[in-house]
Amino acid sequence: MEIKKQDAGWQFGRTKNITFIVTKDCQLACKYCYLVGKNTKERMPWEIARQAVDYILEREEEFREESVVWDFIGGEPFLEIDLIDRICDYIKVELFRRNHHWFNSYRFSFSTNGINYHEVKVQNFIKKNRGHLSIGITIDGTEMKHDLNRVYKITDKGSYKDVVRNIPLWLEQFPNAGTKVTISSADIPYIKESVLHLYSIGIHEVNINCVFEPVWKQGDEALFEEQLIQLADAIIDGGYYQDYTCSFFTEHIGKPMDCVLDNQNWCGAGMMLAVDAAGNFYPCTRFAQYSLRSKKAWIIGNIHDGIDKNKLRPFLTLDRCTQSAKECIDCEVASGCAWCQGENYDAADTPTIYQRSTAICKMHKARVHANNYYWNKLFRKLELEGECDEFEKKQKKSNSVIC
Repeated sequence: MEIKKQDAGWQFGRTKNITFIVTKDCQLACKYCYLVGKNTKERMPWEIARQAVDYILEREEEFREESVVWDFIGGEPFLEIDLIDRICDYIKVELFRRNHHWFNSYRFSFSTNGINYHEVKVQNFIKKNRGHLSIGITIDGTEMKHDLNRVYKITDKGSYKDVVRNIPLWLEQFPNAGTKVTISSADIPYIKESVLHLYSIGIHEVNINCVFEPVWKQGDEALFEEQLIQLADAIIDGGYYQDYTCSFFTEHIGKPMDCVLDNQNWCGAGMMLAVDAAGNFYPCTRFAQYSLRSKKAWIIGNIHDGIDKNKLRPFLTLDRCTQSAKECIDCEVASGCAWCQGENYDAADTPTIYQRSTAICKMHKARVHANNYYWNKLFRKLELEGECDEFEKKQKKSNSVIC
């Protein structure tokens, strides 16, 4: 019995994530978007991009990770495809010229709304860099669910039709690619049908998560759990688990965690590096000003003066227990409960990264209930069909980490 697993990622070795905020503009004004400061003015000049690349590549002894992911975001990154193409060409030439250890151990990564994916310049860029490229198109599910939030900024019209037309081309070029689905309060009733719809249009891996911001209403967790149980029934009864995945259902979540054995930070804030149009460096894009509702940007340096390690130091000591309240530390279903370091900072009472936001607490607990239902039902089915042993063997071989 073949059971589809989540992809574990590009590599298991140490990888440096470096993000270029090439523009803060986007065609859309998604209602759940955490980028509250999007605008048409802040576009990265070529000279800033070049100096950022030079700064990083000149310090090979500081950036010792085995591989690198050069990530390009906006807004919508492909609005700046000419700049991106030039940056990527420069990176490739410089990696070769410097005999850098990242030569041929790099990837260019994009998360796009998919609207202009079909355009000639974008397609030429893909053909040129195909062997070192990962692209995810965000499509939220059915037309109703997608258009509920992902609307054009000027007309407020839904963008589903303009995105879905490019899905066949995208899947032809990246057949194993997954999409990213975001859940907010308003679209909870459409979760089940949306995941099944994405399966039906050929997307086999659905990475789906609740927003971290405090948007949740009383009773949302019950509706959420009900939708996930219905989705669990549909996936198992329909046999989708053999060829498709949904990241809401992960076997090893919903367990207590120890402050010694299970104390890692959830994300890589501080280990990553982001650079904006002004040449400022950040520990993560969520600490740039356009990502923050109430706090000031957390700048750790710039391309001229370098990185101030004192401003980066707080991130290097982050772990689960130093930023969690006692309720979270003692929680019986703590494992798998995610957080965003930038949202922690933005929602904190003071300008600190050591106060964990708990806005998704009830949603996580609802997910755990549905997750337990899913795995109990799946194992019963496998047991009846005599497939449990084979499944267990595959589980032991799997090193998948869901984030």
